[in-house]
Amino acid sequence: MMCRTGQEPDGDATDAVFISLLEDSAEELYEQAPCGYLSTLMDGTIAKINTTLLDWLGLSRSQVVGRMRFTDLLTVGGRLYHETHFAPLLQMSGAVSGIALDIKAAAGQRVPVLIASKVKVSEDGEPMLVRTTVFDARERRGYEAELLRSRQAAEEARRQAEADRERLQEALAVLQQNLLPAQLPTVPGLEAGSYYHTASADLLGGDFYDLFPLDAGRWAFFLGDVCGKGPKAATVTSLTRYTLRTAALHDPDPVTVLTTLNTVLHERYRSGDPRYCTAIFGVLKPGDGQVGVHLASGGHPPALIQRADGTADYLPTPGGMLIGVLPQVHFTAARTQLFPGDTLLLYTDGLTEARTGPERELYGEDALRTFTAGQPPTGPQALVTALTGLLTSFGDGLDDDTALLTLGVPPAHPISVPIPASET
Repeated sequence: MMCRTGQEPDGDATDAVFISLLEDSAEELYEQAPCGYLSTLMDGTIAKINTTLLDWLGLSRSQVVGRMRFTDLLTVGGRLYHETHFAPLLQMSGAVSGIALDIKAAAGQRVPVLIASKVKVSEDGEPMLVRTTVFDARERRGYEAELLRSRQAAEEARRQAEADRERLQEALAVLQQNLLPAQLPTVPGLEAGSYYHTASADLLGGDFYDLFPLDAGRWAFFLGDVCGKGPKAATVTSLTRYTLRTAALHDPDPVTVLTTLNTVLHERYRSGDPRYCTAIFGVLKPGDGQVGVHLASGGHPPALIQRADGTADYLPTPGGMLIGVLPQVHFTAARTQLFPGDTLLLYTDGLTEARTGPERELYGEDALRTFTAGQPPTGPQALVTALTGLLTSFGDGLDDDTALLTLGVPPAHPISVPIPASET
């Protein structure tokens, strides 16, 4: 390139121009940087500060340089942290970074910042001053505050959901209790036991049972299972219990009672959501140290009898159909006698359909018969206690509601149960 005079430019002059431009750019970058800069003497006196930080503070350079210390810019909490943590750490390591503090603006506002400082040392290794970079953390603090509010809102929603669930579970427990007898009545010459396992505290179950008097010498009982769970199933359970009780008082013949229930359920639900149930209904007639049993089953697992001689077998009621599906149904009746030490067991399929073992196989009726035969014939309540332990042993393999009802004649002579050697 040639100058107008036709002579080449002076190299020294060109270098001086570039150096001047670089110095101006560096100074401008320092003053107008997107972050704050300041340098302090070792006693904390501010020796240099850029325009960006002055603008955040709302102060002039003459108000700050040589007149204020770094700690004068901090809030009370920030000063305490500076004295107890920041300054000692800086003295030991010569540098700190990522320190969150608040600085005070002239209008009394607090400006959240992140601070990084480094000590400049002389050639002899003596500390000369501290250079500090100040990053505006207002947006970050706002984000953190919003995140905290979101977390708090989520936690409050979780607590509210748990409280709502607890209230729901309490209400469901009350409703479930109202679908079952508060306690079984005392029947002369007869002992009774019952148990109800709820698979989920969040759903109303459909299992049910009852024992009630018919007249001076007879008692009626039933146990069953409504399809489904929840409020709709509970409605069917309530209707079923009411219908069975009412029908039994009119005509207690087991087949007639179940037929009446079938008619009511079929008429009620045939045009909408179909609802049905399984049930065993029976009549007890105590007398002369024994109890006559007359029962019928509608699609329900067969009753199991534990005899005083240590055997156990089912009372067959073949051909009993589901209740409420068809307008015309067939039910099979059966009769038996309970003698001293005998116990009649009624149960819902949650027991026999429990999953067991590593292959999660069905527990089944054969296993139940074997288990019952292995229990001492000490009465209905003892059998319920043993079965309750069995249900507990299933763990998560028991995923359905289960109802138990036991009826029997107390043994003529108390049976002593051997105590295992480990308990003596």
